[in-house]
Amino acid sequence: MNISDAERIASVLESIKYKPALKMSEADLIVVTMCSVRQSAVDRIHGLIEKFRKLKTTNHKLQTILTGCIIKKDRIKFEKGFDYLVDIKDIKKIPEILNPSLRAKRNLGNYLDITPKYSSKFSANVPIMTGCNNFCSYCVVPYARDREVSRPAKEVIAEVKNLVRNGYKEIWLLGQNVNSYKDGKNNFSNLLKMVNKIPGEFWIRFTSSHPKDFNDEVINTMAIGGKITPYLNLPAQSGDNKVLKSMNRHYTIKDYKNKIEKLREKIPGIAISTDIIVGFPGETKKQFENTAKLFRDVKYDMAYINKYSPRIGTAAAKLNDNVLWEEKKRREKVLTEILKQTALGKNKKLIGKDVDVLINENRGNNYFGKDKHYKTIKVKSDKNILGKIVKVKITEAQPFTLKGEIM
Repeated sequence: MNISDAERIASVLESIKYKPALKMSEADLIVVTMCSVRQSAVDRIHGLIEKFRKLKTTNHKLQTILTGCIIKKDRIKFEKGFDYLVDIKDIKKIPEILNPSLRAKRNLGNYLDITPKYSSKFSANVPIMTGCNNFCSYCVVPYARDREVSRPAKEVIAEVKNLVRNGYKEIWLLGQNVNSYKDGKNNFSNLLKMVNKIPGEFWIRFTSSHPKDFNDEVINTMAIGGKITPYLNLPAQSGDNKVLKSMNRHYTIKDYKNKIEKLREKIPGIAISTDIIVGFPGETKKQFENTAKLFRDVKYDMAYINKYSPRIGTAAAKLNDNVLWEEKKRREKVLTEILKQTALGKNKKLIGKDVDVLINENRGNNYFGKDKHYKTIKVKSDKNILGKIVKVKITEAQPFTLKGEIM
């Protein structure tokens, strides 16, 4: 979502003739898109403020804006460090904030109405909703982005059609909880089907999903295949029911595993990743072992493991953060080792197989990309293949990377 926010901000600034600066030191305007999910991301803003102060001593024209996900308590901290603080839903007002005479000349609509300045020429982020109604006890998103607002399906379809006409190969449907999408006529499953029917050769991915709203209808729609890729990130956050209740997640591990089982039954070979928090307040060693068991049972292709840190403004911040940092690091390491074993075992089965890979990065003649299962694959090429889908034979497997040869 941060990338999508930045693309919309870039579009707003371009509408008033601003051009990107190659270096921060050359800029007359710096816009920071803040992420509020983790305290560490918020803490980095303090370092930026000091950097901006130094830049202003040599460039008196420099103005700074902070936007993105900002909660009230952080706003109070940062309002003296920036020239302007702008709610993400109000980025359309940036022109008139910088120049009051532009107030009546621009009508950019609401946040979701703003046409982004896409940062990639082959992979696009398409928000279908914004905000969240879930109030997980560790998360500030409902406070930073307000309640859920879904974008009309016809607008989503129009944007995707335009992207496909312009050669885009990968479409990410974005939302804080895409599964709860509803525009009055369509739910998320309906929207997926509509995007899947758009003519052209492209892949459909989506994030983020919440297990409590991820239902059989979505599973059956994913099983249609077509442009919908066989990959899903389904955040478990913990493998223990008491911890999940403390997190206010509204599902049990039995519910979660049942959905994984249905996914694998309907979509054989689907790749599944998850998000996990270790060391949540009150998490005992026995409760952590339930998370380790979940990893062994589900056998994830990938996992994004985070050590819990208190986030001001959340319900969990009021709890006793009683798991020592060293113990959090140990638990993270245990899960990482289980993940490495299961991921390597899955990846080894791909050796000798042919896969389609969308190349999204290059370093010299080393190119990197993702296959339909969202696995990272490295190939070599003397030709420029950035942004292209190429056929690759897998030759080597590591836990989190595959190597291959272009066919």
